[in-house]
Amino acid sequence: MRNLTKTVSVAAILAFAASTAFAEDSTDTIKIPIHNWSSQIVGAHIVGKLLEKTGATVEYVSSDSQVVYTAMCEGDIHLENEVWEGAFGVAFEKVVKEGCVLDAGTHDAKTREEWWYPKYVEEICPGLPSWEALNACADKFAVAETAPKGRFLGGPVDWLKHDAERVKAFNLNFDVVNAGSAAALWAELASAEKRKEPIVLFNWTPNFIEALYEGSFVEFPDYDPKCKDDPSWGTNKDLPYDCGNPKGGYLKIGVWKEFPNKWPKAYAVLQKVNFTNMDVAVQAKLTDIDGMEPEQAADKWLADNESKWKAWME
Repeated sequence: MRNLTKTVSVAAILAFAASTAFAEDSTDTIKIPIHNWSSQIVGAHIVGKLLEKTGATVEYVSSDSQVVYTAMCEGDIHLENEVWEGAFGVAFEKVVKEGCVLDAGTHDAKTREEWWYPKYVEEICPGLPSWEALNACADKFAVAETAPKGRFLGGPVDWLKHDAERVKAFNLNFDVVNAGSAAALWAELASAEKRKEPIVLFNWTPNFIEALYEGSFVEFPDYDPKCKDDPSWGTNKDLPYDCGNPKGGYLKIGVWKEFPNKWPKAYAVLQKVNFTNMDVAVQAKLTDIDGMEPEQAADKWLADNESKWKAWME
């Protein structure tokens, strides 16, 4: 009787293990957000195409890059393929702590988002990349709409980079002018570069720009999480954002908390997806320089990196 019981128990365990191992993914559609910068859009299509290879159905949904984390908590969006620490770390970590979003993995790519200038500007504004040196020659960056103050060309308003807060915290003699899109940033940079005019603008890495133009990030005081939350931290005891952005920041993948349960096979693949700085830069270049549509660029990247992504599928 004891052996029979043991046999039944083993059989039950094996049956349970088998049912778990071969659990089928839900037929519900996996919704992936599309934001307004090239590498995220191409990366989203790459991830989507890989998940389709597991049998999943994928839909791409236009979504604000900040609101997306609320949508993920509500299950309206199911994954985010590019969580940049500098831009979205606070929002992402908040929902992960709440338990409605899961940290599904970290890319090898290291990120930085910061004020940036082309190399020739150092001859116009000696002392760079120091932020104090930049402020001392702010008038050289003035344009008609900001004179006598310098112009800092920021990204689109909905990127929420807190540049205006930084200007106040450091009492910088600059006005923030927001470009309407990433393409508008690069058009302004190309124009300034051609005429060798001073310009300081928002840039990031990994990004195809670093392959086209030599330049440097402005060096502000080192980042500390307290900088954004505790006004008493840093040189300005009354205002937050008196620091730079993280150097060597993370680039993560996040998913809705129910993703592993609904799509276990897709989740297993998603956890292996891992882009390097060069991967992300190339994905942006394929659209911004080579003029490909995002889906075409995704196909190109997959064709050129077959050995890499096939290992993720195992």
